Amino acid sequence: MTFVAIDFETATGYRNSACAIGIVTINNGSIIDEYHSLIQPPENEYWSQNIRVHGITSRHTYSAPTFDEIFPEIEKRIKNRVVVAHNESFDRSVLKNTMQYYDLDYYGLNLADRWECTMKIYKAKGFTPYNLGACCREMSIPLNHHEALSDARGCAMLYYRRNE
Repeated sequence: MTFVAIDFETATGYRNSACAIGIVTINNGSIIDEYHSLIQPPENEYWSQNIRVHGITSRHTYSAPTFDEIFPEIEKRIKNRVVVAHNESFDRSVLKNTMQYYDLDYYGLNLADRWECTMKIYKAKGFTPYNLGACCREMSIPLNHHEALSDARGCAMLYYRRNE
């Protein structure tokens, strides 16, 4: 079984303001690829409440690539794949809106209309709370929460172990 877990951090409340991405590819339970990048959001604008969550500021992304510059790396990892996110509606929305902002074709990625969602899976299993941090703690999965690559790794392991 091969799948990709993805996590975005955003600079503002706008869903086109991706400022970090983490992507982890799992094949038969093993991590076979990881990708992480800071992303310069539109106008390198940040809201203080977002900074409080992830600690990324405009200083960190001043010379970071823009989303369209790293898109080829993203595309080769997620196109035609099963994609998993902890709150899939959020991460899917960030990807769609950021791609739209840069006039990139989301539908060309050939992804499912809804991705796999570990938040929904663990909520259905009775986890309370069912946020990423709590689920990873309960499942003894290491996590540096709100660091995009760590969040993608945690989500990947939650999805892989969903039947335990």
